[in-house]
Amino acid sequence: MNRIFTFLLLQSVCLGALLAQPNRRTQDESTLPGKRSELNVRNATYPRLLPGNRIEFKIKAPDAQKVQIDLGRKYDLVRNTNGEWSCITDSLTQGFHYYFLIIDGVSVADPASESFYGCSMMASGVEIPYPDGDTRFHIADVPHGDIRIKRYFSKTANSWRRMFVYCPPGYDTSTQSYPVLYLQHGGGEDERGWSNQGRTDIIMDNLIAKGKAEPMIIVMTDGNTNDFENELLKECIPFIEKNFRVKANRNNRALAGLSMGGIQTLNAGIPNLDYFAYLGVFSSGWWANPTPFGGGNDTEKYYKMLQNKKDDYNTKLKQFWISMGGKEDIAYNNCQIMMKRFDQIGIKYTYFETPGGHTWPVWRESLYQFAPLLFK
Repeated sequence: MNRIFTFLLLQSVCLGALLAQPNRRTQDESTLPGKRSELNVRNATYPRLLPGNRIEFKIKAPDAQKVQIDLGRKYDLVRNTNGEWSCITDSLTQGFHYYFLIIDGVSVADPASESFYGCSMMASGVEIPYPDGDTRFHIADVPHGDIRIKRYFSKTANSWRRMFVYCPPGYDTSTQSYPVLYLQHGGGEDERGWSNQGRTDIIMDNLIAKGKAEPMIIVMTDGNTNDFENELLKECIPFIEKNFRVKANRNNRALAGLSMGGIQTLNAGIPNLDYFAYLGVFSSGWWANPTPFGGGNDTEKYYKMLQNKKDDYNTKLKQFWISMGGKEDIAYNNCQIMMKRFDQIGIKYTYFETPGGHTWPVWRESLYQFAPLLFK
């Protein structure tokens, strides 16, 4: 009897909490503007997508003195007599965008949104739809692979760690071995980034179905480590080659990453030419000046490696691919300076630029462009 009473009491408390939540679907949505964001939690009516790729936010916070939305740019919300705060953004680029609520100066995740680890905290997200007919980043009626979570003990880090592994369609029913792309996230993110925000599995399923990319395994590791090079070479690669059917040679290994992951790609890929035949650097580049994180600027040692073995790099790297999110990308200047040094040395590379800044829409596009070049 006590258990039944406790259960009913908990149900009552939970129901009361749900009814108290703002912006739940308690009214006919046909009376509301636009449509709810696909990343809203169940039953949350706001944020809403409006024509012109704008977003309307509405937050109920009757005791707040000031409410803002931070989408890279901060928007001030206006309060109505019911204690609801609202605003409409400018037009946003298609794809995924982090955002935060700022309530009386404190940044928090929006309880109406799914949460994503970015900017070194749990953030909210909105997805701006791509134009009609652009299905590259949407689930399609094609064979699907899957993403597997694998845990391993790292002697390098002396701790348990985790990686996300994309296996292409048909992996479990085939006997073939596959090439591998090791794909790194950016600063303030972790191994979930490429899976959740990047839609790696959707991108690859669509590319493979169209015959544009070779079926491959993609390994998304946690780059938050003090020794990424050894973590990758001594822990991650051996684990993958022991536990998955992969082709264990340099011609069938690629390494790529965005932002911080791009620098990790450079720092681990350049000294280890015997491991990788493909390198991809998205929205990144070595610091042009001493880094703000201390330790000075040690990138000259990598330029010296490239200079001393220029012919080896130009011959053995089948792709040295660099992408940037236009001049608004915060890594743009560092990247331009780095490529000028490559030109002076005589290092061959391919450069791709797309507008969008330092954002996930740019990195999704980068993966979509880079993956078809691999393992041909």
